[in-house]
Amino acid sequence: MAAPEAVVPVALDRASPVPLYFQLAEQLTTAISDGSAQPGDPFENEVAMSERLGLSRPTVRRAIHHLVDQGLLVRRRGLGTFVASRRVHRRVSKGSLYEDLEVQGRHPSTSVLRHEIEINARAATALDLDPDTELLAIKRLRRADGEPLALMQNWLPPRHSRISQEQLEKRGLYSMLRDQGVGSVVAHQSVAARLPTGEEQKLLEISSRLPVIAVTRTAFDPSGAPVEHAEHAYRSDGYTIDLVLEES
Repeated sequence: MAAPEAVVPVALDRASPVPLYFQLAEQLTTAISDGSAQPGDPFENEVAMSERLGLSRPTVRRAIHHLVDQGLLVRRRGLGTFVASRRVHRRVSKGSLYEDLEVQGRHPSTSVLRHEIEINARAATALDLDPDTELLAIKRLRRADGEPLALMQNWLPPRHSRISQEQLEKRGLYSMLRDQGVGSVVAHQSVAARLPTGEEQKLLEISSRLPVIAVTRTAFDPSGAPVEHAEHAYRSDGYTIDLVLEES
């Protein structure tokens, strides 16, 4: 027996300056992210949704197209629209992947592969420190629901070197940095796609043909003090970065 269509309760504010298609898309996204609509579920078709919500078909079509572009829905020719396989959808932010996974109802776990003091001229230079500054070097394998998701390398300046391996196995890095007085940060982040290294293939359990999403980030607090330099590699079949662009 086929699964029933996922019908998502929606509350639209027609007096809001936020476009109706965007309000709809945001609420549909939330329903998928929090598990109200499960991977593989057939999704309510745009005709039924437009009639139920009193919206025009182009408005509903635009919202659904937005979710298809984000990888949350998939269209199957002759069958309809379905909730896509579960991925981590993450807005560009300065927070912790660990916390993002918890918010999405996932179960994160961490294996600390490296935790030691080292001199790394590249990372120190990125942090505006002397090249011979001793940094805390961390390498972690992050899993979501038991499946490898990300290989993460971070370098922390001396003032944050008290973070222990035991803490890193239980919490996200940024929650520990907040405990040390780090509030808001300013970060430069670059994102690229590339083929995985041999180590990444092994640890992330992927083939040499599956690209990884490579993220490089350097963060400073508002006073200009360095916070962290990061080089992360994410499985491209399980991770999506969402961008919200606003015209000013």
